[in-house]
Amino acid sequence: CHTSGMLTPNGKEYAQKIPREELTHLILKLLQAWKEPLSHFNQHHQELPDDSLSKAKQISNMVHELKTGVEKVTEKMQSMGIISNSLNGMASSEAAGLSIGNEADTMSDSDFIHCFRRDSNKVQSYLKILKCRIMPENSC
Repeated sequence: CHTSGMLTPNGKEYAQKIPREELTHLILKLLQAWKEPLSHFNQHHQELPDDSLSKAKQISNMVHELKTGVEKVTEKMQSMGIISNSLNGMASSEAAGLSIGNEADTMSDSDFIHCFRRDSNKVQSYLKILKCRIMPENSC
């Protein structure tokens, strides 16, 4: 996986120990790291059946929307003083070096999907942990 080089916590208990700011940064890095590979996948798999191609584009759009949403939440958290302003621009500049470019041509579709699912699960877990820290009234 092209994101294997990213240092991410193994397991929920380790992720819970990461400060909110770092966890937010990690979520943004993972989402940004998938922007180009998903776009590349969509461009080079035009021969897929319409249903599959539509689903791939839908997933790509959802990742973009999720990243935009996390950025908005980050801005709100910064304005409320929950986290510092040190996240500005960090995720996109750091994740830019993680694009897979030509590696996407050699990675099998099943490997690509496996990696995407793995990272999607991480993002989902990290978001749940972050939500519980920010809004403890949700009895997490």
